[in-house]
Amino acid sequence: MAINKILIVDDSATDRFYLTEMLEAEGYQVVGLESGEACVERAADIAPDLIIMDIIMTGLTGFQATRTLTKDPVTAKIPIILCSGKLQVTDHSWAEKMGAKGCILKPASKDELKALIAKLG
Repeated sequence: MAINKILIVDDSATDRFYLTEMLEAEGYQVVGLESGEACVERAADIAPDLIIMDIIMTGLTGFQATRTLTKDPVTAKIPIILCSGKLQVTDHSWAEKMGAKGCILKPASKDELKALIAKLG
């Protein structure tokens, strides 16, 4: 599956902007949302090829939204990468248990993100 459209979910406008600029410069179409709830509600309609989602957000966390999306047959096949400014070893295993395909530390480096997207694409 080629990855063309990426959904960025982060409650920080600065982090959404940073990822959007980086990914658009690489030729991806990017859509941004600011909450886990909005992601769960709109992911099926947006139909992204990949979701990059913050873990720590008010309301639904990235872990909770990921679990919801991966359990829904309509969105279950969309790969999700979780990201956080405070990753710990346990976060990686918990992300995997929730159905995420990867976990990266914020701010994400362009090379790390490109490699992870290439692996998923």
